[in-house]
Amino acid sequence: MSRIIYLVVLGVLGALALRAWVGEGIYIASGSMEPTLEVGTHLVLDKLTFQFRDPRRGDIIAFRGPEDEELVKRVIAVGGETVELRQKLVLIDGKPLDESYARHKRAGEALKGDNLGPLPVPRQHLFVLGDNRDESKDSASWLDADGQPQPFVPLGKVRGLIRGFY
Repeated sequence: MSRIIYLVVLGVLGALALRAWVGEGIYIASGSMEPTLEVGTHLVLDKLTFQFRDPRRGDIIAFRGPEDEELVKRVIAVGGETVELRQKLVLIDGKPLDESYARHKRAGEALKGDNLGPLPVPRQHLFVLGDNRDESKDSASWLDADGQPQPFVPLGKVRGLIRGFY
């Protein structure tokens, strides 16, 4: 009997260790990443990859947002790059970014996050956007307590890379 208890405890500890350091399942609760990730999608969060490399443009990541909420967005610019939003078009270092994944549900409307920058992304930070650009709270819309733009995600807030869904 004690051997069974030992194996159960060992299994539980192993599962907790995997969840803490390797990966876990998370859930999409908003439409900010549509059409790429639909509301209700369960995702596989890889916590190991960013132990060996920094996030790259195009990666879909999970991170702690400005209000400490868990968010899932796409990396648009990394530290050392300059990002600009000009009439819903993303420019990186002055060049348009090809974004076949981006969706503008309100393309004809002028929205707050349509024009921003140019902003140099600080080292060890990211600029992120939801694929559903007009319905996403992200780097284009975050403000600090004084109402000033707070567009960057520190690398220390990144939880992991989205690897797939189930």
